[in-house]
Formats: sequence, C-alpha cells, structure tokens
Amino acid sequence: MLERPSIDAAVRETMTSVPRIVLAVSGGRDSMVLMHAAARAAPERISAVVTVDHGTGPAARDAAALVEETGQSLGLPVVRRTVRTRERTEAAWRRVRWEALAREARVHGASIATAHTRDDQIETVLMRVLRQAGARGLAGLASSGPILRPLLAASRAEVAEYAGAHGVPFVDDPTNLDRRYLRNRIRLDILPALARVRPRLPEELADIGDRAATWRDDVDRALDLSVPHERRGDELRVSRSALVSHEPEVLRILLPALAARAGVVLDRRGTERLTSFTIQGRRGSRMQLSGGIEAARHGDQLILRRAVDRRGEAPRRLVDRTAIGEWRFVRADRLPDHGEEWVAALPADLPLSVRTWRAGDRIVPRGQRNGEARRVKRLLREAGIEAGIRSRWPVVLSGDEIVWVPGVRRGTAATVRSGRPVAVYRCERILDS
Repeated sequence: MLERPSIDAAVRETMTSVPRIVLAVSGGRDSMVLMHAAARAAPERISAVVTVDHGTGPAARDAAALVEETGQSLGLPVVRRTVRTRERTEAAWRRVRWEALAREARVHGASIATAHTRDDQIETVLMRVLRQAGARGLAGLASSGPILRPLLAASRAEVAEYAGAHGVPFVDDPTNLDRRYLRNRIRLDILPALARVRPRLPEELADIGDRAATWRDDVDRALDLSVPHERRGDELRVSRSALVSHEPEVLRILLPALAARAGVVLDRRGTERLTSFTIQGRRGSRMQLSGGIEAARHGDQLILRRAVDRRGEAPRRLVDRTAIGEWRFVRADRLPDHGEEWVAALPADLPLSVRTWRAGDRIVPRGQRNGEARRVKRLLREAGIEAGIRSRWPVVLSGDEIVWVPGVRRGTAATVRSGRPVAVYRCERILDS
C-alpha cells in the first residue's frame, strides 16, 4: 500500500494548485485542522474562511465564534453567516452552507475546500451502497469536481493526532451523536457492527470508492470524445444520433454522466426512463426527470434543461423594455421593410401586456380568410416550436385579446391602419449562447 502524504503535505499541495481558495470551516476538529494547516501552507491564497451559525442553539453559536476568533488570530478573513430561520434537517443545513460558500467563491473567483476525511468517504460509500447507488454514485467524495478535499486521504485518527500536536482548538458538535440522522447511525452503529464481523470492510469500502471514481473519470472522458454536446444558456444540447449509435447498455452508463452536467442525479429508474426516451422519443416530445429537469427531443438533439412553468403568472404590462422569462420586448421606431414575425405594430389604444402561452389560447391570424380564431398551440407546432419550449412561449395581448405570437404569427389587430395609434415592438430571445 502506498504511503499516504502527511496532512501538511496534502494541504500544501492543494493550496498551491489553485490561485485562490475559500475554506469551509464549521468549528469541528477536522475543519479547524484544515484551517490551521492551510494558514501554515499558503495564507496569501485564502480569500475567505466561511462559517455558518445555523441558529440551532448555543453550540452552533460557540462554534461560529471559535472559527471567527481563531481565523482572525491566524490573520485570515472570516465570513460569518447567521441563519435567521431555523432549519431542521441535514439537507437544509447543507444547502445553506453551500449557498454561503458558493457566494464567496463567486465574489473572489476562488475554489472551495472542505475538510472531508477518509472516514467521511467510507461512510458515504456505505450510505450509497445501502441506497443501491450505481458505480457513478459509489465514487462518493472521491469523484473529480470543483470541490477540493485536501484531507480525503487522512483518517480521523490522523486528524486528531495533528490537532493534539499543534494545539488546534475545536468544539464537538452535539448533533454528531443524534441518531435521527442516517450518517450518525452509520458512524456510531452500523459500520462498527459490520466491521466487527468483517474487519477489512472499511478498507474495502474505501477501495470501492477509489475504483468507482476512476471509472467515473473514464466515463466522462469517453463522453467528451464520443458524444458531441454543448451548453447553451441553461440547456445542455446533445447529439441524439451519437447517443443512439451506442447499445442501450452503454447508454445507461453515458446518460447519467450527461444528466450530471445538467445538474441532476439519475437513479436507476430515471436512467431507464431516459434511455427509453432517447431511443424512442418522438420529435417535439419531452419527459420530466428528477430535480426539476426535463428532457426534450428537438430534431437530432436531446435537450436537458430546467423545467419552467410560468403559465400561472399574471400578464406583465408592455413598456419600452419588458422581460419575461428568456424573452425581451423592446420598443422600436418602425416596422422593418420586409415581413418579420419578430416585430409587430400593436394597437396602442388599449393596454398592452405579455404573458406565457396557456392551454386554450386562440388568436385570429392576419390573413385568415374566414376570420376564425386558431389555437396558439397548433400555430406553435406548425412553426416547428418544440414541445418543451411551447409552455414558455410569450403571447402579447391588447386588452384581453391575443394580438401577437412573437416569431410565429401576428393577429388581425396587429396591423397598421390609417389614423390608428400603434406601438412597434421587437421581441428577442435572451438565452446565453
């Protein structure tokens, strides 16, 4: 077995690998050791030490105070956040911490470093095993990513030894003994019981995590080489033909990696559903995934994006510049010389407003011979607007009448007539390219 680097060496290697770093420090022993070692290694690279008082009582307050006091004594900038609304769950606490860390990282253009240890990784892998995670999930904390974990090769015993040798102050979090939380039950009861029967189990779990992380990195590299895909705003667009050239068994490996890039973790059922949709989904169809993400089929593209439903929103008044979702309306001087459905002269004698399309919406299109109203949904479909975007498509109203479906059709009311006041608007889609 290869000798693991010392804590000082591991932290120094991490600190010198990035120009700026934000440390996540809770006041517990592991994170206080991380702060101490980082201050010894490269204090000039520490943009901020972030600690969060979750408002759960004196222990949380004391821990945040200790971080603030110790960090300042080491000459480090400390950001202390206090949660005003009391959160009750591990997931909520974790979300608040990561929001605070991400905010500071954005401000400083820095990487985030946490104090997770080898024991944390072993517990995480066992939790994933109990939840029947696939190989991707079994990588646990060892997976490649933007979060730095300098202590991941160190055991809690080694961290405790470092704290004692250097006199690092810390507080014990009483919630670490609360068996209502799964990780605590794993740490205090389940893992020790299993290890008594199988003494090498912790080492085996660590090895599973390492091998799964290597496998995960290999899959990500294969994905980059074999499946063209690109980020476009909040969408991940993937070549469907490249995907379906693979056997379904391979798709079940590649699709979770793609979904992760769209910010969603696929479980086994989600993977099966997305595999079937990729192979069999019709053009214009879509399906919901977990985490508020949807998959949509448009031409030869599989699109993964955050599902947005604004159909319940009230109409917004149309002024000189009005934004709704990914659309922007701008007042223009005149109509273009050539016909263009993205610009319209709208009747200005009634209030103008914009909202997203709703089921049942109708418009009387300009040039409709019989003057009958047509369903906006049908017009969107005829214009080739994919199903996933239709629910977000804007319609413009004059009073209560739909007079313009931007990019698709103008209504009979959206015409220039002598003596009639008009307001000319241009509609732009403002998705990042």
